[in-house]
Formats: sequence, C-alpha cells, structure tokens
Amino acid sequence: MSGFSINRRQMLGLMGGALAAPAIIGKARAAEVTLRLHHFLPPVAPMHKAFFEPWTREIRKQSDGRIDIQIFPAMQLGGKPSQIADQVASNVVDIGWTLTGYTPGRYPVAETASLPFMITNAQATSVAMHKFMDEFGQDEYRGMKPLAFHVHASGKFHMRDKAIEKQADLEGLQIRAPNQSFGRALSILGAEPVFFPVTEMAVGLANGVIDGTCLPYEVVPAFKLHELTSVHCSTPANARGLYTNSFALVMAGDAYDGLPDDLKAVIDANSGLDLSRRIGKQFDTFEDVGRKMCAEHGNKFVEIPKAEVDRWQASSQPVIDDWIETLNDAGHDGKAMIDRINQLIDAETA
Repeated sequence: MSGFSINRRQMLGLMGGALAAPAIIGKARAAEVTLRLHHFLPPVAPMHKAFFEPWTREIRKQSDGRIDIQIFPAMQLGGKPSQIADQVASNVVDIGWTLTGYTPGRYPVAETASLPFMITNAQATSVAMHKFMDEFGQDEYRGMKPLAFHVHASGKFHMRDKAIEKQADLEGLQIRAPNQSFGRALSILGAEPVFFPVTEMAVGLANGVIDGTCLPYEVVPAFKLHELTSVHCSTPANARGLYTNSFALVMAGDAYDGLPDDLKAVIDANSGLDLSRRIGKQFDTFEDVGRKMCAEHGNKFVEIPKAEVDRWQASSQPVIDDWIETLNDAGHDGKAMIDRINQLIDAETA
C-alpha cells in the first residue's frame, strides 16, 4: 500500500467538488462575449466599487450572462493611464476609462469641460458635457464607441493651515495644481502652482513642500487629507466650482461592432446620456464621505464668497481665451463652443 488513505468526509468533499465543477464550467461557457475593462484607479476606489462593479453585473444580468466584463483596475494590463484611449483604439482592451487631461490638447472638445470655473455640480456638468460631445465631439474618439462622458465633483482647496477666502490669501502659496489650465489660473491669482503626481501629494503636504492642494473631497480617504490638512475652502452652491476634470468611458469599435444586435442593444441600454448622469450623480455622492471625515477630524470649513469667485473667474479669462484658440486650431469655432457649454451647464444646473 502506498499509505494514502481517505475518510468519508474527504470523499464527500471530493464528490461535491466534482459535482460542482460542471456548474462552474457551464457558467463560464454561458458567456458568449468576454470584454476587458481597463482603468487606472485602485480596486478600493469609490468609482471601482460603487460604479464599475455594479455596472458590469447589470450588463451581465441583462444579457442573461452572455456578456462578461472583466475589470482590470490599477493598470493591471500594463501601460500608463495616458495610454488607455490608445489601448482601446488598438483593441488591446475592449473598454477603457480615461482622464482627458492625461493627454493635454489631444481631445480638446472633451477637455473643455475641465477648464477653470466651468463646473457647478458633477451631475449637471456631466450631462452638459455629454450633450456637448454629442454636438461637437463626435470625431474625437474615432474608432471607438463612447459610452459616457462625465466629470468629477468640484475641486476644493485643502490647506495645511491657511484659509483661502480672497485672492490676497493665495499670494505666494505653493499649491499642487490638478491640471494645466487650473495651474495657469492659480498663477494668475497669485499662487505658485506645483505640478506632480497625486501619488506624491501626501508627502508634499506632510513635509511642507506645498501649502495645499486642490481636489474633490472624494480623494480624502485614499490620501488621508483630513489628517494632512486642517482647513477646506470651497465655492458656494450658487457659484461655479474651482475646477473639475473630464473623463471618457469608451469601447473599442471592433468589440462593439462584433456583437450581435441583441447584445449591442444591451450595451446601448447601459450607456449614453443616462449613464453620464448616473456617474456624475455618484461623484456628487462620493463627496459626502470625504467631507464627513474632515468634519470628524475637527477641521475647519470655509466658503469663498460668490463675489470673490466671480472676480477670480473674470481674472482667469486669459486661460479661456487661449483654449478658444486651441479649439480654433482644431477646426472648431472656439468662442461659440465655450458659449454653448456654458449654456448647457447653466440649463442643467437650473
């Protein structure tokens, strides 16, 4: 004898595993299409857990299991965040979620929503951005099927110790800028914008290299901003927010075109304007958790007066003027487009 023996419980366990195996295999075979979704956030991020996971489950359910979407967070399929759109266009991945500011000037229509003092709230501005892209941005994502366009909630000043209530308070402060256009606005307003990856921001705040940063409350838990800063300054609800960033959720054209019509209908039903609205609303909700953490830590909250925000917006007009030229150079009527996106944002916010 070899000395190998097995008791009744072990035998039943093996039999149960054998019986379960066909069910697992059957489930795997049920998916006619497997799509790979690539994004740059970690799996603990609110966007991953509160949107991507339920959205992919909904598509699987509505397709009776025929579409399986596998999510690869944190750039697990390789490359850099700035390369996600190229990965989709070249069919390296089937669906990608990308930040337009990672490729400055490449998608100027989509990037327009991330100009300074453009946002009101994430839901209204996301709907406005999607409508704006329907009108002007159809050619920007050639070879791809856009699923949604949206923004995150308005950025706030998160400061180590100094409150920002007027322009003079910004003078000489080193503030981490979230994108190039708002960095220019900060410079116009007297601050010294600092550009480095958000992953290095916490060290900069802890070491006093920067006096503050501008981000939505959404990122507070991930970077423990409630511990690294003591005062949070935001614009009032009846004024434009400081800044936002715009995003595109896009699908490879070949992946979409290769679906049978009934599965295309499932994708269509889970994309478009309503999806942009949904994502924007979720980003507004994400703010509550981070703000609550700051409050529980005993931090101070400051609201910048609307009249002051209006002055800042007027002072930042050179940034807008330059962007109008960028749009003109891309073959658009830049002034008309800026006027139009503002009209859409005001209409959706009202």
